[in-house]
Amino acid sequence: MSANRIMRISEEVRKEVSDIIQNDLKDPRISGMISVTKATVTNDMRYAKIYVSILGETESKKRILEGLKNASGYIRKEIGQRINLRYTPELIFEIDDSIEYGIKISNILKQISPKKDEKTDDRSDDNNK
Repeated sequence: MSANRIMRISEEVRKEVSDIIQNDLKDPRISGMISVTKATVTNDMRYAKIYVSILGETESKKRILEGLKNASGYIRKEIGQRINLRYTPELIFEIDDSIEYGIKISNILKQISPKKDEKTDDRSDDNNK
C-alpha cells in the first residue's frame, strides 16, 4: 500500500480520535489536558498506535490511559462510522512524553539564560571603567 495513503489515513485517524476524546467521551477518568500527538496505522490497516500526551501527575496519567484503553472499543466504532475504510484499525494507546520533555528543556534553558546575561553585563561594566 502507498506510503502517502498510509500517512493520510494516519493523520485522519489522529484528528478523529482527538475529536472523539475531546467531545464524545463521558468517562470521568478521562479529563484534563490530553493531546493526541501522533497516530501510526500499520500497512495492513489492522492496528493503529495512538500517541497521547497527558499533562499531570503519574497517577492521573495511568488513570487516563486506563480510561482510554477501556474506551477503545467505542472510539474504534466511532472511527468506523466517520472514516470509510475496509477495516477499522484496532487502537493501541501509548503515552507520549515529548511535550513534557520540551517544557523541561525550555525551563532548563530559561535557568541558564540569566547567567549568560549576567556575564555580558559584567563585561560591559569592565569596558565602561
